[in-house]
Amino acid sequence: MMKKTNDRRGFVKKTLAIATGITIVPRHVLGGVNFLAPSDQLTKAVIGVGGMGQGHLNYEDTKLLAICDADGQHLAKTLQKVGGDVKGYRDFREVLQRPDIDIIHIATPPHWHGIMSVMAAEAGKDVWCEKPMTRTIGEGKRVVEAMKVHGKMFRLNTWFRFKDNFYGMGTPVKNLKKVVDSGALGWPLKVTISGVTGFNWKFYWVGKENLKPQNVPEHFDYNMWLGPAPEKPYHPHRTHSTFRGYWDYDGGGLGDMGQHYIDPVQYFLGKDNTSPVKVEVDAPQQHYDAIGAWRKITYTYADGCQIILDGENRDKDAAYIEGPNGKIYNGFKSTIPNVQGLIDSMPDPEEQIGTFSEAVKTRQKFALNEENGHRSATIVNMGIIALRLGRTLEFDSEKQEFINDEEANRLINQPMRSSWAY
Repeated sequence: MMKKTNDRRGFVKKTLAIATGITIVPRHVLGGVNFLAPSDQLTKAVIGVGGMGQGHLNYEDTKLLAICDADGQHLAKTLQKVGGDVKGYRDFREVLQRPDIDIIHIATPPHWHGIMSVMAAEAGKDVWCEKPMTRTIGEGKRVVEAMKVHGKMFRLNTWFRFKDNFYGMGTPVKNLKKVVDSGALGWPLKVTISGVTGFNWKFYWVGKENLKPQNVPEHFDYNMWLGPAPEKPYHPHRTHSTFRGYWDYDGGGLGDMGQHYIDPVQYFLGKDNTSPVKVEVDAPQQHYDAIGAWRKITYTYADGCQIILDGENRDKDAAYIEGPNGKIYNGFKSTIPNVQGLIDSMPDPEEQIGTFSEAVKTRQKFALNEENGHRSATIVNMGIIALRLGRTLEFDSEKQEFINDEEANRLINQPMRSSWAY
């Protein structure tokens, strides 16, 4: 039986108090909202150091004080690497109770992203989270609420909406937004994301069926690694570098790359506060546990704009962005005459904060935060739910639920194990 927890804040505080006997008082609270001066160095902890966490041990005006991992080998190797006064933990709840840590960087598998983000906010921490933002739509809604209630800053770790060239486009997203905002392409627009237009859906992230249970290695706390996910017998292919192939933890190539590819589309279409109203899938029947490949996923907005995910690169002549009056292709080739002149004539988009330390110190939202990040993660999770069910779904963007489909809505808020339940 799943145990419902009515008061998440109470659960976190009681759990940490029992474990440590310490009341959580973040250091910036001790001196008031503006305790951190712009020159102050922020402190952080990284949770999950077996993969993505290795790339985020040092960044942006921060000092690493703690790392955490359920795998003792990952922890030991990383402690040797970072040295100094960095402390290692096997249970992230012990990290959250430390009042000297400002930022929690979550680099775990996605089934932990939502619950850790909420618990970190409740513990008075700002949050830097890897993508996808959450594994479910419901978890995303709770993260948005937690950041608002506790006044915390949140960064989702995909960055193309505010810096760097955007994959096969060979140009920053800012230029795509300028062209779209100019109206030169017309409306509605269709965006195709495929190998033809410069993107890779990474279908090697597939699971294996009928795995034979194996013994859990002594150095690995598999129960903690699972956390809120359903209890399944241990097999190494379900964990670490291959976990993305299982619905319990991620969504395959769509879960891995979807938010990287789709979030900029939300931005340049001007749809950060809404979601598509329909998702259609063309895919083989998916296994209940192991993720497989898909052929095509089509999202449609209320105004007729579409996002096409072409998994098989069927449309060999696809434009990346296509409108009634023009097209933009891979490599930023365009049918619009003098597209660079058009870009130069358009004002720059509204300035965005692209450095998380600045967002934390000024208490101004980061460019990709919990609100717009939740909306682009919702698109990914809409596709995952449609794939799992194998059918077209209609979505109410305001209520953030599927229309007349109880089975789909049950996948918005999936049950969590034991005391991890909300």
